[in-house]
Order: sequence, then C-alpha cells, then structure tokens
Amino acid sequence: MTPSSVLTLHYSLFTVFHMSELSELYQQVILDHNKKPRNFRKLETANHSAEGFNPLCGDQLTVYLNLEDGAVKEISFEGSGCAISKAAASMMTQAVKGKSKQEAEQLFKEFHGMVTGELDEETTSNGLGNLKIFSGVREFPVRVKCASLPWHTMHAALNNQEIVSTE
Repeated sequence: MTPSSVLTLHYSLFTVFHMSELSELYQQVILDHNKKPRNFRKLETANHSAEGFNPLCGDQLTVYLNLEDGAVKEISFEGSGCAISKAAASMMTQAVKGKSKQEAEQLFKEFHGMVTGELDEETTSNGLGNLKIFSGVREFPVRVKCASLPWHTMHAALNNQEIVSTE
C-alpha cells in the first residue's frame, strides 16, 4: 500500500466511524424525546394555537403558545405521531421558549432549510444548536415532513392560522 492509499483508507474509516457515532447519538436523542417529551401538555394560558396534520404518516399535533410582548413566554404541544415528529416537537418547544416572535420565525426558517437541504448547517451561520441532530432527516424525504410538522404548526400558531398540513 502506498502512503496515500493508507491515508485514504484511514480517512474513510474515520468518516464511517464518525457517521456511525452521529447516527447513534441521533437515535438516542430521538428515543429520549419520544419517550419523555418535554412540554407535552395542553397550555391552559395559551393565547395562540394551531393544529398540524401529516396525512402521509398520520402525525397530528396541536401547538399552544403564550405570546406576550412579542415573545414566546410559554409553549407546549400535544398529539400523536411517529418518534421523529414527537421528538422534533419536544426539542422545538425547548428551543423556542423565551425567544422573540422574530427569533422563533428565524429558527423555523433555519430548521426547515436544514431538513430540506437548502441550508448547510455546518457552513452557514445559524442558531440551531442541538437541533442540528435532525440534519440527517434530509436523507429520507418522507421523514422531512415528520420533523418539520411541529415547526410549521408553531409558525401557524405565531401567525394566527388555526390549521396546517404538510400536504
């Protein structure tokens, strides 16, 4: 073996190992948020809400917001769906709580761009933080709608739209 082929093999093995680690971390995070979703309840003090549907997968959820002085004071969700949808909703509520309406809308745009492949989360400045764990969803187009449904529903709630669908 030449030195360059050894280097290529080493890089390939590193890439496979690194991708395997990311895949395992992704699975652990999704399972944790699916089993123990954060902010999973009806928010009685909500002054904005919207219902979201993904007919393809059967996901259905309601996002509740308490918007005060242009900021998301409180956010929650309830509903049923696949693990990706529930985990995305759980992590979304954590990311959006306390943000201004404008910041929440910006996160919506960045998340949607990331999962659809329009935003390279590693090279483009963004506020996604641990939401980057969902970047791999873009490799599975049918799952993009599962991950983005909570975000579209939150966006609808912020803009006084009552119902949103991924279709």
